[in-house]
Order: sequence, then C-alpha cells, then structure tokens
Amino acid sequence: MKIALEINGEPRTVDASPWKRLLDVLREDLRLTGTKEGCGEGECGACTVVLDGEAVNSCLVAIGQCGARSVTTVEGLARGEVLHAVQRALVACGGAQCGICTPGIAVCAAHVVDRGLVARCDDATARVRIRELLAGNICRCTGYQLIVDAVVAAAREVERGRVPEPGEPSEPRGPREVDRA
Repeated sequence: MKIALEINGEPRTVDASPWKRLLDVLREDLRLTGTKEGCGEGECGACTVVLDGEAVNSCLVAIGQCGARSVTTVEGLARGEVLHAVQRALVACGGAQCGICTPGIAVCAAHVVDRGLVARCDDATARVRIRELLAGNICRCTGYQLIVDAVVAAAREVERGRVPEPGEPSEPRGPREVDRA
C-alpha cells in the first residue's frame, strides 16, 4: 500500500504493509536509523518520534495510521548544521551516554522545550516537570541528572531566543564549564 506522509518536513511516499510499524518503516524503508528500538513494546521510549505534534512511541504505531500526517525524527531536529537547543545541551552537559536512548530522549525533550512546557517555571519546578514529562524514556546508563540539566539549559536558551550560527561554539555551557568559569 502506498502511504504519503511528511517526514522531517519533506513529503515522502512509502510502499509498505499498513500494519508495518512506523519504527520499521523509518529504519528499514527510509534508512532513518537514528530512531532506535529498545523494547518493541512502548515501554522504553527509545523509538520516540513526534507525530502531528505529539510525542509517540513509533514501535506502537502502524504506518497505515500515518497517511497524510507529519513525523519528526531525531534526524529532523537540527536545522541544517545548527543542532536543536536540546541536542547542543545534551552534548554540553554530558547528558548522552551509550546512545540507545538518546535519540528518543532528544526528540521528547525537544517536544517539551518547543511547546514551552517548562517555560517561565523556576528551575526547581522545571526539573520536577521535566522528570515527569520524560518518565516514558528509560536510560540505563545515567541517573538522569545530566539529562534534566540539559533540558533545563535548552529551555532557558530557547526562552532567551538564542539560536547559534553554524560553526559557532556550542551553548549552553555544561555544568563542568560553569564550575570552571
């Protein structure tokens, strides 16, 4: 079955069984391998994508449900050479470890930041809210603190309207850099 949809802002058509998982279409048919399979049961969040403005587990969505819809994967977060604020912050704050969960966390966190879900919250409230909003994304390598630090830093950067130019040093500064400053 031919299914037309938008992937990362580009119109695409896939020829697949309507029952094939969105995750498998992304990875196998479209070669967008940033989205990872962790559990295959919607429990870990490694396969998180944004479908029509909502974060979803792509392992639970049949491609037949995606006709005429918009999907954003981790590959679609950056704008050209400029990484999304969350991607920059995960690097700067050391919030990425082995990489299996990172794409799902980045997509979910970008969704949180882009929708302003922690905007204008004090840092303590923002941290609690971020932990709640990322609860569906499991990381077996970290204690989540550096991930939360990164999302807070990205949210603050977006609130300030800061968008770096390609090649410009990464912002925000990570906690280790702040301690040395």
